[in-house]
Amino acid sequence: MRRTLIAGNWKMNGDLVTNAALLQAVRSGAQGLAAELAVCVPAPYLAQAKTALEGSSVAWGAQDISVHEAGAYTGEVAGHMLKDFGCHYVIVGHSERRSMHAESSALVAKKTKQALAHGLTPIVCVGETLAEREAGSTASVVEAQLQPVFAELPDQLKHIVIAYEPVWAIGTGKTATPDMAQEVHAVIRKQLAAADSAAAGVVRILYGGSMKPDNAADLLTMPDIDGGLIGGAALKAADFLAIAHANQK
Repeated sequence: MRRTLIAGNWKMNGDLVTNAALLQAVRSGAQGLAAELAVCVPAPYLAQAKTALEGSSVAWGAQDISVHEAGAYTGEVAGHMLKDFGCHYVIVGHSERRSMHAESSALVAKKTKQALAHGLTPIVCVGETLAEREAGSTASVVEAQLQPVFAELPDQLKHIVIAYEPVWAIGTGKTATPDMAQEVHAVIRKQLAAADSAAAGVVRILYGGSMKPDNAADLLTMPDIDGGLIGGAALKAADFLAIAHANQK
């Protein structure tokens, strides 16, 4: 059975003072949860997350990883560096990286491989724009984004997490209905099954399009929605924990 994962993506937010309060509240509120909880923080705060969360049930991770092991790559953060700070997860291919930094699906696949090589669990993000949805090409867009990952890692797919994040619903306040989200999650599950039937049953697929306390329960009851990749709501402990408590699986 796939355990629900609620992963927070802080994006480029936070400071030492507010982080300390948020991490402590999340650590305290995570006790007894059925869902797994994780926070993916900006790289400068990985040490703080490690100190605050070590020994708790809350995992932590990073928001990006380099495809390079080491060398003259100013500003890049290597997988072994993330592992040094106790990271369990790393987000790869977020729509903001794809659009603002021109990351291709081929590059995302290489980052996914690099994460696994260092014992990290990659959260691979996929999703369509509003124009692509209105054109009826959601399934083909998602398939094209995932195919390089499947090709790069034919024997390791069971070790990844996938996050479906409709680009049109990120930070806009718009949310796919539970049925709309489930439809795409089912498509992703079918694509996984075609690539690796064993992986299809164990890989968690998260919904990453403005999941909030008031819609989390309905989304999480869908059979192929195994959790959420949470943006703005992850910056408020009460909201983040409320989403985790909405889990009924």
